[in-house]
This record gives sequence, structure tokens and C-alpha cells, in this order.
Amino acid sequence: MVFDTHHFVKRLTAAGMPLGQAEVLAEEQARLIDTRLATKDDLTRAVAPLATKEALTDGLAALKTDIVLLKWMAGIGLAGVLSLILKTFF
Repeated sequence: MVFDTHHFVKRLTAAGMPLGQAEVLAEEQARLIDTRLATKDDLTRAVAPLATKEALTDGLAALKTDIVLLKWMAGIGLAGVLSLILKTFF
């Protein structure tokens, strides 16, 4: 993205802003755009590791493992509660 500081200063001075203020404002605006605005390449680099097929496959495999473990833990917990209930009444 290209920010035309000259055009920006011309528009501000045409609207009545003093030249010195318009130049400082244009410089600050250009600096903010350069340092704070994410480009398409920045976003691609940030998202690329997350969107690979291998990363998604690994994530799904880990999720399946977690679900299996949760099922086992729930089953063992239910068996423990059931044994306590049976022990109480028998």
C-alpha cells in the first residue's frame, strides 16, 4: 500500500491547514501506516503454519486421542460411583 504524502499535504492545505502542520501530520500518518498496518504477506506468513494439511491432521489426531481418554475417564468415574452405590445398599 502506497500512501501519497504529497497529495495528503495538498488536500490539507487546500482545506485551510497550515503547511507545517499538514507536513507533520502526513509524516506521522505515513509512519503509522508503515509500522502498524499488516500487509497481505504479513497475514499469509502468520496463517500459513496453521493452515497446512499436516497441522490439521495432527490437530485432529490429538483431538481424537483426547476424546478417547475422556471416554475412559468418564467410564472409570461412573464405575466408581456405581460401586459406591452398590456397596452402600448391599
